[in-house]
Amino acid sequence: MEPPSLKKLNSELNPAQPQGEPTLRQLHSIKAQLDLVLLALEALTGLGSDAMLAAADALGVSDLLSDRVNLWRLRQASPLRKGQGRKKLDVDEARALVLVSCHLAANHRDPIRQAVARLEQALAQGQPPHRAAQLGDYLDAFSNAYQDRMEGDQTATTDELTALGLKLLVDLLFYSGAGGSRKLWLALLDRTEK
Repeated sequence: MEPPSLKKLNSELNPAQPQGEPTLRQLHSIKAQLDLVLLALEALTGLGSDAMLAAADALGVSDLLSDRVNLWRLRQASPLRKGQGRKKLDVDEARALVLVSCHLAANHRDPIRQAVARLEQALAQGQPPHRAAQLGDYLDAFSNAYQDRMEGDQTATTDELTALGLKLLVDLLFYSGAGGSRKLWLALLDRTEK
């Protein structure tokens, strides 16, 4: 039987719509996108696997995200990861990661909002975002984690990683609000179509 929170997410997504169930090709891309969202959350907030597992427990999806090894294997499923491919990600696991990501984003909405406000301020003043204290720390942590963990694009420039990190930061603001799980799930499906 589905955990209540997955049942709720499934009903929100309305499987009768074409976007309800992802194809195998879409799941491959979803794995990468979810891992990047979690990587951005880690870089901004400093949270780790314990927080992710506690969120899974609070959301009633701990049967899908049961321990650190299981979580690590799910994240290693990302095609961008070094040594990827150790675990396939199924639809319920993807949805559980969506719930956990949005729950954590909601719990850290204030630092996310502050970082986005600093980004807007830096852009309005024509200053590089990495010079704002909180943004600089976030971008450094994100770039370092990306380069340490991701194999897919070791040639990514600092500017490309900065752009990716900032885009994910803004995305986190949307995922931290009302309906965040639905927004993230639909965004994941939409990105796999492109």
